[in-house]
Amino acid sequence: VQLQASGGGLVQAGGSLRLSCAASGGTFNSYHMGWFRQAPGKEREFVAGISWRGTSTQYGDSVRGRFAISRDNAKNLMYLQMNSLKPEDTAVYYCAATTSWGNIATMRGYDYWGQGTQVTVSS
Repeated sequence: VQLQASGGGLVQAGGSLRLSCAASGGTFNSYHMGWFRQAPGKEREFVAGISWRGTSTQYGDSVRGRFAISRDNAKNLMYLQMNSLKPEDTAVYYCAATTSWGNIATMRGYDYWGQGTQVTVSS
């Protein structure tokens, strides 16, 4: 499956952005989906994950309560609504697909990755 992340940009602290991840070339609703991010000089970290039916979600500690993950299986799309953005949220955001819910928060559990979209939060 091919994944394409979009929706990144420059936003002021306290603002909001919504990222999208479009899937093609596979059966989207066969995969659990996740968002990761990587800031310069840092390791890639888990942001959020959602089960294939959208009934279960997980969030990284740093974004819980501010970000919301969702998906629309009819449109082969996944979203990340990011509110109350902080400068430390600045990173390249990646979407990814996995068949393993048990590994939803770990990079090694993912089978497919998108190319990333830059999010920059100014103070």
